[in-house]
Amino acid sequence: MRAALLASILAAVVLVAPQGVSPVLGSYATNVLRSGLPSRTLTPGATNPVVTQATIHRTICVSGWTSRVRPPSSYTTALKQSQLVTYGYANRSLSRYEEDHLIPLELGGSPSSPRNLWPEPHYVRLSDGTLVGSYVKDGFENYLRRAVCAGRLPLATARYEIARNWVYYWKRAGRPGG
Repeated sequence: MRAALLASILAAVVLVAPQGVSPVLGSYATNVLRSGLPSRTLTPGATNPVVTQATIHRTICVSGWTSRVRPPSSYTTALKQSQLVTYGYANRSLSRYEEDHLIPLELGGSPSSPRNLWPEPHYVRLSDGTLVGSYVKDGFENYLRRAVCAGRLPLATARYEIARNWVYYWKRAGRPGG
């Protein structure tokens, strides 16, 4: 009887848990530290409407573009502190994380939307031993921007890959920049 009740409770929790969160683990951070990916619930991504396929050669493909649109560190540091709590990280040392744009500025991600910013650990070791994290993602972002600006990859495809599952697409591309 007790096992049946426990199974019913667990099934109910699974039904109401946000996408991307393991109700048994109970923490967005646990999933980040297993996958290297942000919560789709907390950080679904957002884009900058100024950046389109038609405007890439006046925006993201121009040297210095990101420095013109990057939000001030006073904004991103305060957001990082808040999001470390929301994500449920046990270690909240700011130096262990980058307040990262899921869809990077290099691909026309929203500069300041909290829906596009998340506290990404610098290092995450996946179950297969692969080391990912903010530094690896930064290299993949640059790889994708170069492909978009060279006309080898549509902007929409690059944005999709980075927002949907950057780790998968980074591996599929041969682990460039990482």
